[in-house]
Amino acid sequence: MQTHPENGDGSHIGLLHFVCLRLAVKSQQAEVMRILESKSIQYELIDISVGGEVRDEMRSKAGNPTAVPPQIFNEDQYCGNYEMFSDAVEEDKVEQFLKMA
Repeated sequence: MQTHPENGDGSHIGLLHFVCLRLAVKSQQAEVMRILESKSIQYELIDISVGGEVRDEMRSKAGNPTAVPPQIFNEDQYCGNYEMFSDAVEEDKVEQFLKMA
């Protein structure tokens, strides 16, 4: 688990980003991390490859029993999947997507 404790202004956002280690997913996860870091947004990675309970928790919080990573949350509030995040980036609405605005 990797944590980025600072958010520029020192506030705690509590974004959770569920990940696993498959190659296709790793590329998407790297893109999400790069964008969050470029915006100085702290996040926590949760590796779902460590066990079924963590994967089940991700799917339950996402409201989708077949959800695959990366899935993005602000605390326990579901923000969306990679495609939704990517759309928000293209529309310059990342903070709204992350429910920060």
